[in-house]
Amino acid sequence: MRLAGKVALVTGAQQGIGAAIGRALAGEGADVALTWLDDERGARAVANYVRQAGRRAHLIKADVAKLADIEAMVAETVGALGVPDILVNNAGVYPRVKFLEMRESDWDYVLDINLKAGCFAAVAVAKVLIAAGKGGSIINLSSQAMRGAVRGVHYSASKGGVVSMTRAMALELAPHNIRVNAIAPGTTDTAQPRYGNTDAELVEMAKATIPLGGKLLAPDQIARSAVFLASDEADAITGQVLHVNGGSYMA
Repeated sequence: MRLAGKVALVTGAQQGIGAAIGRALAGEGADVALTWLDDERGARAVANYVRQAGRRAHLIKADVAKLADIEAMVAETVGALGVPDILVNNAGVYPRVKFLEMRESDWDYVLDINLKAGCFAAVAVAKVLIAAGKGGSIINLSSQAMRGAVRGVHYSASKGGVVSMTRAMALELAPHNIRVNAIAPGTTDTAQPRYGNTDAELVEMAKATIPLGGKLLAPDQIARSAVFLASDEADAITGQVLHVNGGSYMA
């Protein structure tokens, strides 16, 4: 198992990509702390999977838009499972808004969760890793939408910011043997891309833009990339963006 003996903290793990990442990390031997906000049942299902895989799971209700919740979730992870060797900043939102109708509250809501939360979660985890004299792996979730998305100026800005933030974090944390990378998924079969769209629109978009297979990506495909970046197989990789999109965007 590639992650045997490791402790991971995954934000936004109640569904979709976050849930898949939590399951995949456990499948490779990690104990996993899983944060959730408004779907306790979904989070418990992921935790049950982790335990059935023979690993420890710990559930934490957290609003990652709040700094106090971020600091508390890291402290709770340390107390329940130990210092997290792996942080996956997965929590994210994408409420579609036309640019000319965007309000300050729309912007702040998306940037607080998609960008600010990842920054301060990484700060908190890096501090406990450094205090423990340990290296680690931080994985931030960006998106193919960083290149631009209709009705998603705030979302594209947040995900582009994740890329720049990842590179800067990687430089600062390299002396402490803490690697920082990002995954930029293409359109993935989760609830998020359906908000504000119809299923027919999604199917046509997939056929037109995804060369490999002509279908939406599965959360498990993103999760396998996270396992790789968290493992020692990626011990020389930091400051990078791994695009997982079926060829719809070639960086």
